[in-house]
Amino acid sequence: MPLMSQLSPETLAVLRQIPSPPVESLLSDRPPIDRHEFTVHAKDGAAIPLSIFSRASTGTGRTAGRTAAAPCVYGIHGGGMVMGDRFSQIDIPLEWLDAFGAVVACVDYRLAPEVTGTILVDDCHQGLLWIARHSEELGIDPTRIIVAGASAGGGLAAGLSLLARDLGSPAIAAQVLICPMLDHRNNTASSRQYSGGPGVWTREMNEFGWGAVLGGLTGDEVSPYVSPALADDLSGLPTTYIDTGSAEVFRDEDTDYATRIWAAGGQAELHVWAGGFHGFDALFPRADISVTARRTRTDWLARLLRR
Repeated sequence: MPLMSQLSPETLAVLRQIPSPPVESLLSDRPPIDRHEFTVHAKDGAAIPLSIFSRASTGTGRTAGRTAAAPCVYGIHGGGMVMGDRFSQIDIPLEWLDAFGAVVACVDYRLAPEVTGTILVDDCHQGLLWIARHSEELGIDPTRIIVAGASAGGGLAAGLSLLARDLGSPAIAAQVLICPMLDHRNNTASSRQYSGGPGVWTREMNEFGWGAVLGGLTGDEVSPYVSPALADDLSGLPTTYIDTGSAEVFRDEDTDYATRIWAAGGQAELHVWAGGFHGFDALFPRADISVTARRTRTDWLARLLRR
């Protein structure tokens, strides 16, 4: 893949033209899967596409042939909050459909800089509210809804968990934060370490992404729902899984977030994969370290869902 050190409006426009792998190719090698497309409306009335995948039912009706409500993985895609779509990195939650029969819901939140501030996380919240309200017809157990995301998606999942906690709805059983983008301040040791050279996601690219999202907001104007590392109180969050690589920009903000959850009395499991660069397990899923990271994540979810 082409590596770069910086992003610009011009390079972003080019990158946005690169399509995600066809979702059909990811579904073709699996047992039959039902796919349904829905539209949810944002607070301002904008349409938010939502794709839902589940094990194929038998008989007639959307939930026919299911014997029990399934867990749901609400997947939020990465891309620095400036690119990507709901099918980006979808192979990760689809593994949990295979392993647990989970219903996978993927949301197409709007991107920066076309929208800014809390609009992105609000879009994700509206999609999650819709899932919770329609859980019975979708065959979902509303007590086992898990939010998950990688990179920017992990940051939005963390912000969504904070927002749902504070609003009291909907209930989230767990959050899976994969190399999450949590802190707009971009001033950790790992952020400075991965600066000035080409990479998958560098300090300079991170600065561009956050600038697009914040749209000029500074200081106290920045919401912790947008930049979760700003949250003063991390108590009352759902049980959390965080993993990151030792060789990436987000290493230190991710480990700090797990530490602060523990300090607030919460449950978190943290893995820092030695030598892992940003997105290593998505870009090279068959590498030994990637296989281990993905299996460890799935094993954690298995333990959670057996409780």
